[in-house]
Amino acid sequence: MVSATSNGGERSISLAELTQPVGRADPQKTPDRTFSYIDISAIDSETKRVISPQRILGIDAPSRARQSVRAGDILVSTVRPNLNAVALLDESHEGSVASTGFCVLRPDPGVLDADYAFHWVRTAQFVGELMQHATGASYPAVTDKVVRRTAIRLPSIGDQRRIAAVLNAADALRAKRREAVAALGGLTQAIFIDMFGDPMTNSKGWPENRTLAAIADVASGITKGRRAWDEPLIEVPYLAVVNVQDGHIRLDPVKTIDVTAAELDRYALERGDILLTEGGDPDKLGRGAVWGGEIEPCIHQNHIFRVRITDESMSPEYVSRLLGSQRGKRYFLRMAKQTTGIASINMTQLKSFPVLEPPRELQAEFIRRAATVAAAVERSGDSQRALDTLFASLQQRAFRGDL
Repeated sequence: MVSATSNGGERSISLAELTQPVGRADPQKTPDRTFSYIDISAIDSETKRVISPQRILGIDAPSRARQSVRAGDILVSTVRPNLNAVALLDESHEGSVASTGFCVLRPDPGVLDADYAFHWVRTAQFVGELMQHATGASYPAVTDKVVRRTAIRLPSIGDQRRIAAVLNAADALRAKRREAVAALGGLTQAIFIDMFGDPMTNSKGWPENRTLAAIADVASGITKGRRAWDEPLIEVPYLAVVNVQDGHIRLDPVKTIDVTAAELDRYALERGDILLTEGGDPDKLGRGAVWGGEIEPCIHQNHIFRVRITDESMSPEYVSRLLGSQRGKRYFLRMAKQTTGIASINMTQLKSFPVLEPPRELQAEFIRRAATVAAAVERSGDSQRALDTLFASLQQRAFRGDL
């Protein structure tokens, strides 16, 4: 499918005309052979790279493991295209098998540059075109045909490579900034260990005679779908599990729920409350953060524990970091009930967590240092967002012929 010509007589041509067919695979025909399987969960949505392919025996191959891929192939998820799960395969993925949940684009050499095409499938314009043809409101999806019939602006192969080089350089800057932000994010935990020692061994010998229940009030949150009340209802924001991340509270999106005045009084969050998830993947068990009072009023759902410090000798920021340390993670994992890969803890187990109690003055110094790091992270985040905006602008210019 060829669309109208664009700047300088350059054409926009469908991806179907610029890509080659991909071979089929059936790993179950070689049951004893191990292969690398790439499904949608293997793609990092931020870096657009395959980061966690599975090593699977042919006999255990899922029914969707049917596409033989190689270096230079571009994977485009046909499920939830709005999330833009795409990746360009490098040599390390030569001979891998991809899920049929991907449309695999294999650029025709000498006609379509792989890097250029990869940058195209990352654009908001490409995502928008897919979403126009997606079916399913809650679980949108498109067919391979929809992906392949999208048209890409096609300058000469030399110009494609030049444009791709510019976009690659800009993307590399973004990657370095992400690494810097990630390094800053780990600095707070390093400061914690330097000041308080290894919490696993209590290497500095802090008192550990009291449990969390002795220094805090621990409560669960509101249950959705409870029976209706005859009393007047108030619509208020509430935090769900997705909002409580490891070390921070995510405020996009925050949903609302109708509650009575009594329920609002019971479940209302206060600045300094520690929020912890009760369950999830074992490696994410007990993740949490300190509530900063960003939304008032605000409540929390029943799958989140609220820990409100009642002992003035303990600070919420310190206790939150202690709960999120290896000491907390090991404790929760040891106590957790696990079913089908999901682990959960109950309130009794949380209340029984043994607390290390360094001097309040040392906790205050930690809070001061952590705040300095948080400010640096925020500045780096602003810089990251500026680079992301610049990159999106470069993409737009590139694919309308202005680069």
